[in-house]
Amino acid sequence: MIYEYDFLVIGAGVAGMAYALKVANSGKGKVALICKTTLDEANTAKAQGGIAAVTNFEKDTFDKHIKDTIVAGDYISDPDVVRFVVENAPEAIKDLVDWGVNFQKNGNGVYDLHREGGHSEFRILHHADDTGAEIQRALIEAVSHHANITVLENHFAVEIITQHHLGMQVTRRTADIECYGAYVLNPRTQKVDTFLSKVTLMATGGTGAVYATTSNPNIATGDGIAMVYRAKGTVENMEFVQFHPTVLYNPAETHPAFLITEAMRGYGGILRLPTGEAFMHKYDERLSLAPRDIVARAIDHEMKINGLSHVCLDVTHKDAAETKRHFPNIYEKCKQIGIDITKDFIPVCPSAHYMCGGIKVDLHGESSIHRLYAVGECACTGLHGGNRLASNSLIEAVVYAKAAAQHSLEMIDQYAINRTLPEWNDEGTMTNEEKVLITHSAKEVGEVMSNYVGIVRSNLRLRRAWSRLDLLYEETEQLFKSVKATRNICELRNMINVGYLITRQAIERKESRGLHYTVDYIKHANERK
Repeated sequence: MIYEYDFLVIGAGVAGMAYALKVANSGKGKVALICKTTLDEANTAKAQGGIAAVTNFEKDTFDKHIKDTIVAGDYISDPDVVRFVVENAPEAIKDLVDWGVNFQKNGNGVYDLHREGGHSEFRILHHADDTGAEIQRALIEAVSHHANITVLENHFAVEIITQHHLGMQVTRRTADIECYGAYVLNPRTQKVDTFLSKVTLMATGGTGAVYATTSNPNIATGDGIAMVYRAKGTVENMEFVQFHPTVLYNPAETHPAFLITEAMRGYGGILRLPTGEAFMHKYDERLSLAPRDIVARAIDHEMKINGLSHVCLDVTHKDAAETKRHFPNIYEKCKQIGIDITKDFIPVCPSAHYMCGGIKVDLHGESSIHRLYAVGECACTGLHGGNRLASNSLIEAVVYAKAAAQHSLEMIDQYAINRTLPEWNDEGTMTNEEKVLITHSAKEVGEVMSNYVGIVRSNLRLRRAWSRLDLLYEETEQLFKSVKATRNICELRNMINVGYLITRQAIERKESRGLHYTVDYIKHANERK
């Protein structure tokens, strides 16, 4: 089947839905919102801590937020991008409120602001400890009732469509590559349909599922990044994978792991060994509120030298009623496994969390492929640099969704639907009966990435990962060409592509910088500091 839309949005987290609402409200055309599972399953919904924006101008300033972001990013962030996001953040908060998001306020009717690691001021707006879920709820309600938006749940984008599909040889040196839509797997028919569009937005989220343990949902397989890379688009900074320092250590539940929000450390939580000994003073003067890369490496080091599977987060010294009020979901989750956080230490360990790199975009959110935009975690705007500052991701998504919407609305009248494109051809392929091979290969990707491309790296580990991933790539491509497209085989392809990009770009960076910490270049990092 062939479908035509003015705007094709691939991904339905905060980035995709915010963009869809902006362009749909313009009246300039119809929007298709492609969601690989259901609207409520997205990384956005997992965000506990909150969203960063300067709203208390009596104590906070844009310059403070800018400095915090650049310092956390290890001075790799693009200063123009950082200023752009920070200065547009208050307006983005207003958009979210207009769409129905309820941020928590105190008794005086002003926002109840949290502080998180790397922030010099209290500037984190939140909704208890499930801010992402509240944002997702409000946006789902808004898009579901919009007449110009067609929501297609459980649809899976297989590839974006470019001149390559017209028989043209497209390479990374090809000028003016254009996107004409995407091939999308229909769950009802199990056929790959053709979605033609004037403008396409990639908002497919992160890559955490390529690691064995992650705070991300299982759907975070880096689909958008992999599709754009295969289409010869520019992808950068993939070596900067953020590991959240504190997910709940629960061997029975590793994928996804339950996040213990950074706001709990901002609240006064102290990182300790199981013996009760605090240890962050050995690593950073900011103690438990140091940026995530420093805290994650510190925990990783303490676990290794002490032979531990986890460390602990302690909030037992805080008022019990206040703790329950601030962190009701964490309290209930821990209670389910026999931990009362008002009396007991919380066992925590680092876990793959956020991708700072991705599809390279400009200030309009447009990628190197014309008519293709990327917003949210799959995009590399230049904001995060070598390490994301806590709670900057949600605000970046909303700010760039607006920027991409404005630019695409200005440009869309210059574009036309390209109706000369062929439909997906799967003649001669067979139904895939080798699902066990896909499952085993996906597990192997996770083990390779966690063992060799994790928090601490080395040239030897990276080369070993490269060789393992190369073998998996050859096997999977051969299988993909011989079977009908399914979500499982497509996700595996994407995971391998993403793992390869993380590994290759890690090998290419000959320094320890931000989240890319390698034992072969520690001296360089120390000299810079």
